Amino acid sequence: MSEPTTDTTRPALSAGHGTLTRRRFWQLGAAAALTAGATPLLPGRAAAATAQDYFDTAAELAGDNPILTSLISALTAGFRVPRPTAPAPLKIFDDVAVLSAGWVSATAILTSGGIILIDALNNPTEAQRYIVSGLRAPGADPSTIKYVVVTHGHGDHFGGAQYLADTYGARVMMAPADWNTLAASRPANAPTRDLDITDGQSLTLGGTTVRLHHTPGHTRGSVSPIFPVRWQGGAHTAMLWGGTNPPTPTADKQTYLNSVLGFASKMSQAGVDVELRNHAFCDYGLERMAQLRRTPNTTANPFVVGTSGAQLRTRTEPLPTLLTHRRRPARRGGPGPA
Repeated sequence: MSEPTTDTTRPALSAGHGTLTRRRFWQLGAAAALTAGATPLLPGRAAAATAQDYFDTAAELAGDNPILTSLISALTAGFRVPRPTAPAPLKIFDDVAVLSAGWVSATAILTSGGIILIDALNNPTEAQRYIVSGLRAPGADPSTIKYVVVTHGHGDHFGGAQYLADTYGARVMMAPADWNTLAASRPANAPTRDLDITDGQSLTLGGTTVRLHHTPGHTRGSVSPIFPVRWQGGAHTAMLWGGTNPPTPTADKQTYLNSVLGFASKMSQAGVDVELRNHAFCDYGLERMAQLRRTPNTTANPFVVGTSGAQLRTRTEPLPTLLTHRRRPARRGGPGPA
């Protein structure tokens, strides 16, 4: 993962950070669609677009929205993997808690029938320190973890899964392609193969249903969930993108792009208005957590970005990555590397 170092000089989140016009959304959608062509062009250009053009287009459409500018920074090659201090566990919604080690997070969906945990951090020690203890902080019971959904087969996401399975009897879920990868590579802390995730699968616990969508690209078996959340009595629909860092080969970038655009369609159908991810510093997530911690009773939850905002995030993501081979061009319109 090549996310940027958290930059404390990034702009504060304005009251209108989630308001994105339909015109800007379709402009970005058109630019993203053009990346799939044999001779990709951007509007107003007579020649084939370069990697720099895609970065510039994404930056222009992101404007001064810190969520989107942070994401573009995260997708720019040459950034160091940060190690920010782990924040205290936080319920970012009435029924969702973020349990973070700083640079990577697990997300707990709290249902009437138990807990669905998305990702399990790096290793058993982190699972005990941040997940088990973190769940107890807001009054949740870690023994009620029923499922661990691993978004992809990298150690910072599956590392604590077997510990949770052994300790609490949780079932571990992953897409078949990444189960196969773990079987072949046999990395440390890999969980024993348990449940396969099928594309579009519904996982229901209590009264909550999570839809699990295959979004290959970051890995062959990356999975991104869509699920209902509540805040201050209001109903919302959240997405969590399962794998940020795009692959190096151009053909694999096409797979990544197809996943982004396909998932955007699923988001539109579901009415997604909440954007989350498992590396919270690359979408201004850590800053949004801090904001929510300062004003816990606010009705304006900073993770609610609106339906257009959530769609624009998925449209911005592929622009800088499709034609680049992790080359870092000069950027404009967003925060530089720390």
